[in-house]
Amino acid sequence: MSSVDSQQRVLSGMRPTGKLHLGHYHGVLKNWVKLQHEFECFFFVADWHALTTNYDDPTGIQESVWDMTIDWLAAGVNPGSATLFIQSKVPEHAELHLLLSMITPLGWLERVPTYKDQQEKLREKDLATYGFLGYPLLQSADILMYRAGRVPVGADQVSHIEITREVARRFNHLYGREPGFEEQAESAIVKMGKKNARLYRTLKRRYQEEGDMEALDTARALLKEQQNISLGDRERLYGYIEGGGKVILPEPQALLTPDSKMPGLDGLKMSKSYGNFIGLRENQDSVSRKIRTMQTDPQRVRRTDPGEPEKCPVWGLHKVYSDEPTREWVQTGCRSAGIGCLDCKKPLIDAVIEEQKPIRDRAREYEDNPDLVNSIIEEGCEQARDAARDTLDEVREAMGLRYR
Repeated sequence: MSSVDSQQRVLSGMRPTGKLHLGHYHGVLKNWVKLQHEFECFFFVADWHALTTNYDDPTGIQESVWDMTIDWLAAGVNPGSATLFIQSKVPEHAELHLLLSMITPLGWLERVPTYKDQQEKLREKDLATYGFLGYPLLQSADILMYRAGRVPVGADQVSHIEITREVARRFNHLYGREPGFEEQAESAIVKMGKKNARLYRTLKRRYQEEGDMEALDTARALLKEQQNISLGDRERLYGYIEGGGKVILPEPQALLTPDSKMPGLDGLKMSKSYGNFIGLRENQDSVSRKIRTMQTDPQRVRRTDPGEPEKCPVWGLHKVYSDEPTREWVQTGCRSAGIGCLDCKKPLIDAVIEEQKPIRDRAREYEDNPDLVNSIIEEGCEQARDAARDTLDEVREAMGLRYR
């Protein structure tokens, strides 16, 4: 068994949609930058996933991959702290997807909420394809490949983590019970010493008979500390306490990320499809022009008319970028007509440009040196493949496909 501590490993990916905007930065990238210092992180460009809906026009995918990678690096994702790679350059993902497809009931895929949602939203596309039906399982393979215990997702993606947990549970149930599993598990308990063995059995009984989740967590922590048992025995005892077999593919947990607080220029969610976005590394003149021409409170026709910040899209940006004194100045000045709309927008323009400056500066280094970006990705792909091969070796062996 690999020595991976799944609870310390994080996996996340993004479809390549081209250059990113400030909504991506506040909703995803700032979180990645934080996580990379707390966990072992794998961040990947999901180019195969892009093909599930754009198979008929893949022309922009390649350029989008590099644009998005530069944005990640410019935002502070550090290849020295996290592994960055492109999904299709780690072909093991495809093999694990295939192997998992052998055991995954069709009904599990058809009931994923986003399956029907996406078909409704993208009616103009023919999505009656095997690839589109199977994309949640490809996501599961992406996660399980790295034995990631934590997956940062928004609330709308939790169902994808749930199906991944079900697939892992089914796989472990089918293939984790090697011959003599119970005898080996009982033998491993004895190796822990009398005191720890007694504690493990107590915790096992509390979990299996009473459903005590705290007992399960305590037992896992106890096993993690054991020096007298092998990694294989530890995995057997993880599975034994849960009433199953050896844990080959650990079940991931959703690491819920807060919704992005970054609204678009019209007050709706920032999105390329709405045309209401500010690019992550958009030039200063364009940023200034976009904010200056933002729609304001429709009741405030003249400079002397009082306004209501809560009805103005500009106020949404102030909630992201302005400190408390500035927000009070906006609230008072707008309602009393003491400040004009352009006055209100000026500190926002300055704050957005100031936030973007280090991002634009870092991006320029990578734009001018595509070989550096390529080498970062190549190295990340090699690291990802090493981890992926370890998992696949165990999966193949468990499924009877390891030939010597």
